Amino acid sequence: MNIVVLDGYTLNPGDLSWTGMEGYGSVTVYDRTEPKDVVSRIGGADAVFTNKTVLDRAVLQACPNLRFIGVLATGYNVVDVAAAKERGIPVSNIPTYGTSAVAQFVFALLLEICHHVGEHAAAVKAGDWERCPDFCFWNHPLMELKDKTMGIIGYGRIGQETGKIARAFGMKVLAYDEYPNKALEGDGVRLVSLDELYAGSDVISLHCPLFDSTKGMINSSSIAKMKDGVILINTSRGPLVVEKDLAAALESGKVAWAAVDVVSTEPIRADNPLLSQDHCMVTPHIAWAPKESRARLMAIAVENLANFAAGKPTNVVNP
Repeated sequence: MNIVVLDGYTLNPGDLSWTGMEGYGSVTVYDRTEPKDVVSRIGGADAVFTNKTVLDRAVLQACPNLRFIGVLATGYNVVDVAAAKERGIPVSNIPTYGTSAVAQFVFALLLEICHHVGEHAAAVKAGDWERCPDFCFWNHPLMELKDKTMGIIGYGRIGQETGKIARAFGMKVLAYDEYPNKALEGDGVRLVSLDELYAGSDVISLHCPLFDSTKGMINSSSIAKMKDGVILINTSRGPLVVEKDLAAALESGKVAWAAVDVVSTEPIRADNPLLSQDHCMVTPHIAWAPKESRARLMAIAVENLANFAAGKPTNVVNP
């Protein structure tokens, strides 16, 4: 089998190995692929792996030998799955690799908002504590999470893991999911409507996929339904948020803080309105990226390839 990886660098910048795939054929790995080179690089390959390189209908039509598409991520919107299905090409994603890493990162962002650890540590090194007339100082109001309410939009694996951590901090959890499972209620967790979640949450964390129904769901209308001074965290998909509306809410103080690991266009553009907001932290899409979670991703990708080779493809998103 001829196997091509179109954009392998973010998964494996050199600290992992592609040898697992090599047991199933000849493997060619490209760090990155420009749109103009996609078709030529796939060439006559039987299997292709992509992370963020787009495989649209035109690409699939131009690559008649292609029999399998592996997405090196959970989200698969970069692939025209309908066109792939028409051609009998299974598209397999990686559904579970980053659950713990992403939930952990949510609280890395939230705790930074609560305590501004990095800024205070930098202030100490700059001599601010040495010059302080008191035994301590702080440059921002500090916040305790106990008894606050976290609203989690999308209560799948990552949402549930985030809820467990929130409960460990003594927070109450309001959760919304398109397909609610009442068995998940209890121990400080309630499944509610979106409007109830907006109205009752001190912190809102997004954990839903990007579909037409969720694109732009955080906008001026939904923000107006939220508590004054709410904190918004997005480690899911950038286009879930209308960024100009969030920027306006940050300027007005309706949203006290925002922390986003994803934005509408990645890499971020210099004109993104969130970059100019003092109360907005933007990190470069790294919630998924601890080595442990990337190693799991690689292992599942190899497993998907192995199962396809055995005639039993797994994690197929276009059955």
